Amino acid sequence: MSAAKNGVSNRLIHEKSPYLLQHAHNPVDWYPWGIEAFEKAAKENKPVFLSIGYSTCHWCHVMERESFEDKEVAEKLNKSFIAVKVDREERPDIDHTYMTFCQALTGAGGWPLTILMTPDKKPFFAGTYFAKNSGGGRVGLIDVLDYTSEKWKNEKEKILTSAEELYTVVSSHYGGKDQETVFKKEGLLEEVRYADARKQTKDDIMVWGKQMIEKGYEMLAKTFDPKFGGFGHAPKFPSPHTLGFLMRCHLDRPDQNALEMVRKTLDLMADGGIYDQIGYGFSRYSTDRFWLVPHFEKMLYDNATLAYTYLEAYQLTHEQRYGQVAREIFSYVLREMCSPEGGFYSAEDADSEGEEGKYYIWTYQEVMETLTAELLRIQENRASLDQPDGRDIFQSQFAHPDVLPGLYCEAYQITKEGNFEGKNILNRLFSDWRDLARKASIPFDEFVRAIRYCNTILLRVRERRVRPIRDDKILVSWNGLMIAALAKGAQVLSFPDQTFAVHENASLYLTQAEKAANFIDDNMRSSDGRLFARYRHGEAQYPAYLDDYAFYIFGLLELYTACGKPVYLQRAIELQQQQENLFRDTEKGGYFFTGKDSEELLFRPKEVYDGALPSGNSLAVLNLTKLWKMTGDNKWKNIAEGNIQSFHAEMKEYPAGHLAFLRSIQHYISDGDELILGGALNNEVLNKMKEVFFRDFRPYAVLLYHEGTVQELVPELAGYPQQEKAAAYLCRNFSCLNPVFSVEELQHVLRS
Repeated sequence: MSAAKNGVSNRLIHEKSPYLLQHAHNPVDWYPWGIEAFEKAAKENKPVFLSIGYSTCHWCHVMERESFEDKEVAEKLNKSFIAVKVDREERPDIDHTYMTFCQALTGAGGWPLTILMTPDKKPFFAGTYFAKNSGGGRVGLIDVLDYTSEKWKNEKEKILTSAEELYTVVSSHYGGKDQETVFKKEGLLEEVRYADARKQTKDDIMVWGKQMIEKGYEMLAKTFDPKFGGFGHAPKFPSPHTLGFLMRCHLDRPDQNALEMVRKTLDLMADGGIYDQIGYGFSRYSTDRFWLVPHFEKMLYDNATLAYTYLEAYQLTHEQRYGQVAREIFSYVLREMCSPEGGFYSAEDADSEGEEGKYYIWTYQEVMETLTAELLRIQENRASLDQPDGRDIFQSQFAHPDVLPGLYCEAYQITKEGNFEGKNILNRLFSDWRDLARKASIPFDEFVRAIRYCNTILLRVRERRVRPIRDDKILVSWNGLMIAALAKGAQVLSFPDQTFAVHENASLYLTQAEKAANFIDDNMRSSDGRLFARYRHGEAQYPAYLDDYAFYIFGLLELYTACGKPVYLQRAIELQQQQENLFRDTEKGGYFFTGKDSEELLFRPKEVYDGALPSGNSLAVLNLTKLWKMTGDNKWKNIAEGNIQSFHAEMKEYPAGHLAFLRSIQHYISDGDELILGGALNNEVLNKMKEVFFRDFRPYAVLLYHEGTVQELVPELAGYPQQEKAAAYLCRNFSCLNPVFSVEELQHVLRS
């Protein structure tokens, strides 16, 4: 019987993390990470069992159900170990550190992350998910615990020696020493191979940067899936920064295949089951090549970075669908992920009622019966549908209850057999909507409106189901990305000639972005201005990490670009200076992941690899480059250049693993336009000039607003005259053109 059923709780009951609270009623005697746990381990001479996960992790839930709620497992852990639980999203510093050991020992990683270590925090065994019992060629948790307990009792010195040797290998890598070490397995340990041959270089970034960009492109071209988009084999992750890199490659080399790779990937992802066709928003990744079957959890950071990418694609191609997808993502986020205070929640779980994806999937019968019943009600009541354009689409014969439900099932490939465990994940991967409309003799626009209305019917029904758990903690880093995306949406989706099926006013995006930024400033900064990483239930905690600073500064710069309020530029500059003081590696360049005032772990990680998210170092180079070009302060240029040089060896070794960093180099080496708009921020002509500037894809350009006070932050603007009417000053290739005073003139000079 579990502790929950006995009404018993462990120490995690006092934590704020939703993930830790999920384990608060396990029979395992869990400790949160802290001095108490490690002092007890030392005093009682026990190894530490460290388990790291996050609240929306499917396999974390599975391991909890199979093992941590199990009385036999709990007895073994409580008797022979000190068990510690960590939420990786609250403590990414701990996760980074011990994931490094796991990858060194096993060559792989993931969550849940399982570590066995000494009381002084040095690992000697690592893995990810373990079933309770051994089987199918995989060792089970019971056997791991029994074996470790016996070895600790009888061969403790050998384990301590192995842990010390492993620590030396991994920490020497982070210390930057050149070495190649082979660490032999004894008992629990796998062979570890680690080679580190980093060398600083003073080569011209303009030369080697372009070489790395070309190599990165070539590596992507080789792994691109020409039929279904994306890169490599299943599982497929969206990796939005990869697509952003390719869009910039297209600008610089239109003769390459970069844009085709972007289009194919964006189109197929939006058609697939990875995209919630009814309620919008993207799941974390696809388990197959086709983008059909997702891992159903929805992460704030994925939806922020994907919205930003679809907006850039919309600027580049002017295809309405890309703007539409961005609007739909925002509709989902503002409906489901926005806190009353203004911050954004972190994630939604994949599981509901103990089943992965149950909330999102449908039987053929459910869809047909639900739509038929609703359409009959409308027909009988002569109800007019709530359409944004005021038209009643059900005047057409095809909207009859005997016709439209079947067309809807064809549109989303809903069948009696299903495509996922006998049920259906809605998708349009192999469905041609124009062909369906043509065969049914229906105008295409009318067909789309009817399908979308059916979506609203099913969404209302779906909302009556048991929802997946939502992780409602607020993280500065992921909020920074959503602020950037919403600010980009305010820039790009405000043109009066746009027609979208989702009709929120783009000013709402700016309002929400500002609200989130002000929430962070009011609730997630200490008295001396330092950022905290996490907020939940009125409490801000944990000194913020590099990603928090870099991602939030990125959001603030986009917010300033969208609205022109100097406070956001000022805040970005202030936080960038804090970042220099707290995180800079003064010996080897770049930034550590943790601040100099943070808890001291085994070593200070420094990450530049771009995975599902850009690394903090990658985005920091972009921020520094923008600050240099916006303010004219060469201090930021010099820091950016030093950071780029310090990671040259990593770029050279594997360019495709550092595409967000290469995207930042693209910005650094490119001569983008610098536009200064003079006049009051509410000036009608100035705002129309903004629209002209934002209409097209200008990733290397920067925009400043000379509204009367910004010269305190950008002294060189003091020489610009204060115009009564709006004026635009365009500088290009280190020379400035004469000011222009009309929208038409600005259009002309931007195109010339």
